[in-house]
Amino acid sequence: MSTTRRRRPALILLATAAALGCLALAWWQWTRYESTSGSFQNLGYAMQWPLFAGFCFYAYFKFVRYEEAPPELHPQDAVTEIPAGLLPERPRPTTPRGVEPDDAVGTDPDDADPTLREYNAYLAELARTDDETPADKRTR
Repeated sequence: MSTTRRRRPALILLATAAALGCLALAWWQWTRYESTSGSFQNLGYAMQWPLFAGFCFYAYFKFVRYEEAPPELHPQDAVTEIPAGLLPERPRPTTPRGVEPDDAVGTDPDDADPTLREYNAYLAELARTDDETPADKRTR
């Protein structure tokens, strides 16, 4: 017997048990709604649980359908591309303050901003001291 033609009794039993459990929970919520301490929240749950029971059977039938005719796989060597316009565009680089966009072409952005130049020098100093520190003393 082919594995794609069986209906798998254990799976049918599982889907049925799950659906019956959902219906039992719907009944329990309905009785809670009818009690003196019940609320509309219980009524909402009592209406939701039968939908979950229906989903159990829907999922089983979708599984059987995929078993009989599985979706086609993409070839391993096929190139997939993201459609244009799906992702947001990357932000454009901004020009430093006080520099016109035409003047910024060909200039080094580090020279235009003294704070950035200072910060980069600080990072370079940290990297230099880190390279000079022995590896066994770095974690202390």
